[in-house]
Amino acid sequence: MSVHSFRELARTATHLIGSSPEFERRWVVTLNDPDTTATLAVQAVGAVHGSPHPEVAHAKLREVQVNEQYEGNRYWMEVVAQYAIPTEEERDIALLPWLRPAVWKFVTQGVAVPALYYYDGSGNDSSDQRPLTNSAGDYIEGVSADEAQQKITIQVNKQEFPSAIAAAVTNCVNDAVYLGFGIDCVKVQGISGEQVTEDIAGQEIRFWKVTAELLARQTGWNLLLPDVGFNFINNGIRKRAYVMNEEGERIPSSNPVPLDGNGGMRNGGDLPAILTRRVYRRITMSDWFGEPPG
Repeated sequence: MSVHSFRELARTATHLIGSSPEFERRWVVTLNDPDTTATLAVQAVGAVHGSPHPEVAHAKLREVQVNEQYEGNRYWMEVVAQYAIPTEEERDIALLPWLRPAVWKFVTQGVAVPALYYYDGSGNDSSDQRPLTNSAGDYIEGVSADEAQQKITIQVNKQEFPSAIAAAVTNCVNDAVYLGFGIDCVKVQGISGEQVTEDIAGQEIRFWKVTAELLARQTGWNLLLPDVGFNFINNGIRKRAYVMNEEGERIPSSNPVPLDGNGGMRNGGDLPAILTRRVYRRITMSDWFGEPPG
């Protein structure tokens, strides 16, 4: 099986308004044996993915098509090569898969989170926020509100799936400002991967396409808990929370009472403190995932 000769047909080009130009080259390849493979025909004409167009160097070969029995002749084979201005991802296609840069994607959407504060007045600063309670200071539970959540996906190729890394960083949060979000605001949701195969210069290459998913929230991933309870601390002693009856006597409270964040009981009608509790381990995100391209 071999190629006898080949000749190039007329070249064509197409350029639509608002799009990049596209170019096409076609060859008729004459075979010594009708069982000659399409790969040999493509190699004979030099149609290598990523190679430049002979007249427009910045246009690269992105697609090759082979048609056997050209014009009904078993000894002819047609090779069609399509050229275009490559995308950023296509520019790196000639590299070994694990040498290509990571591909980042950002999607922002709303998500329902527990409502703990409301804005008192027309201000928008944190100083204008108040705990979400009724007029008697009882905390209102089960209320949710929408806030912006950003999903960041990072796709990178690896020779092997990083199982140990995936287990180590999943459900961790950022220990420093990352992607413009404050500490504890970016969480690793998970790392997945699938094994794929590519043909590069006639060689079969197997590798893992790994995707990391991060979720970033404005209010972060720490638990925000109203400091309320049935007990309080007084001079280091744990005591039952109480309320005053109509006779001015102290009786055990049947409802949780507001606390001051240090175990002390606040006066009736006062708002409870909001406790911040971190439940996820911190990591340096840039060490594991790097930074998006500028």
